[in-house]
Amino acid sequence: MNGAESMLETLANNGVEVCFSNPGTSEMHMVAAMGKSSRMRSILCLFEGVCSGAADGYGRMTGKPASTLLHLGPGLSNASANLHNARKAYSPVINLIGDHATYHKKYNTPLNSDVVGLAAPVSHWIETVADAATLPAAAARAVQAANVHPGQIATLIIPADCAWNDSTAPLEAQDMPESLRVPVANIKQTAALLRNGKTTIMLMGNTALTEKCLELADQLSQATGVRLYCDTFTARLPRGAGRCSIEKLGYFAEQATEQIKDAEQLVMVGTTAPVGFFAYPGKVSEFYPADSVLHTLAEVQHDAEQALTDLVAELDAGKFAPRRIKLQKPQLATGELNLKAVGQGFAALLPTDAIVVDESATSGAYTSALSATAEPHDWLSLTGGSIGYGLPLSIGTAVACPERKTICLQGDGGAMYTNQALWTMAREQLNVCVVIFANRKYQILQIELARVGAQSMSPRTLDMLDLSNPDLDFVKMAESMGVKATRATTADEFNQQFEAAMQTPGPRLIEVMLD
Repeated sequence: MNGAESMLETLANNGVEVCFSNPGTSEMHMVAAMGKSSRMRSILCLFEGVCSGAADGYGRMTGKPASTLLHLGPGLSNASANLHNARKAYSPVINLIGDHATYHKKYNTPLNSDVVGLAAPVSHWIETVADAATLPAAAARAVQAANVHPGQIATLIIPADCAWNDSTAPLEAQDMPESLRVPVANIKQTAALLRNGKTTIMLMGNTALTEKCLELADQLSQATGVRLYCDTFTARLPRGAGRCSIEKLGYFAEQATEQIKDAEQLVMVGTTAPVGFFAYPGKVSEFYPADSVLHTLAEVQHDAEQALTDLVAELDAGKFAPRRIKLQKPQLATGELNLKAVGQGFAALLPTDAIVVDESATSGAYTSALSATAEPHDWLSLTGGSIGYGLPLSIGTAVACPERKTICLQGDGGAMYTNQALWTMAREQLNVCVVIFANRKYQILQIELARVGAQSMSPRTLDMLDLSNPDLDFVKMAESMGVKATRATTADEFNQQFEAAMQTPGPRLIEVMLD
């Protein structure tokens, strides 16, 4: 058994079942090993940023790592933007990076690079394999590193000869790291804050945003009056009928500061104190009042559910039944196609247990607001701010949960970063509906142009934020990659096309034409 084969068996023994691949010459023995294996599903992606985004989506929905297979430093660099997003989402991901054979590195050939240096900004753990005999153990350590709560990016660099030389036996299942418990003293300190009668905000994020954690937080809110908010961008948020409600903190400073302007105390659970996404001239970076008390119940690496459970017990809040959202769907719109009409159709026709991947940017206000009382669903956001995540993430969610419909709400600008994902959706016949908001501009950047004080609105300035001349055609683009596609120009057309997509398995794209 060579190194690649033993590594692959070790990964499979430790729960890694999927590899999103874009390999090159240095990875051919790993490709061959996957070809022989019935335990590792290999999914070809036509760009490395699709591989990393798909692994992020898979990790968010399963809580366990998928792997990526990437070609040397340039392949890792192509994957880095969506690895950045995955890192901010605390998704577990294992990168398998091929490198030149150990004896070939000294020649500094064209593809040679500092792979460790390139991996460092987007990895929590990095290891370069020394020889084939140590590769299986290194693979086991990579799985353990990726499974550090709530999830980490582990990068394993594998010289080609370490993959093709004879190796040792695969390692069996290893013990995985446990999440950290919040000490009793902190539970009691937090309880004292919630009892003191001051206006208190509880801000929740990451693994504190499970269905169970939201129920516990709602009980605390009833018992103490604490107001509940979540981060603006969340890795995964349960929403809709039957779930407990939580208010999302606004993106712009003037929104968020207004929401929490009277807060005397902020308690953070699985997140940090709220600050602006960017700095703006003349505007504050911190959203919370300057004299407010900041307290952390649970850091992101802690077991948030344990902390909230213990806090509910400490405050005798368990006697309150969680208040659950009642199903309420909007009426379908007719006639003119605008963002509100799309939001109405989306919320009315959203199926039970859908997974919504949101990269709609400025086009998504109505889809989010109107679906708050729709059928129960999960909402996944752009955690790291690097656009081009929506289509790849949808691959990962659909692979992770094939029985559930994934809906990708996607701006046209972001879609052009990783449109290769459509090909993989077609090849794997994934259960994804992509809704493209075609406004033919970087609308968010036109807004930001004014907000940062760059007042030039000349034709030359706006041209740099415009996606027309020539116009993009996502119907033709999708069809060329094997995805059935339609174009909606009225509310009635969108409703018909979206309803059909919800009732039909497999990939589908709807291009929503906006003025």
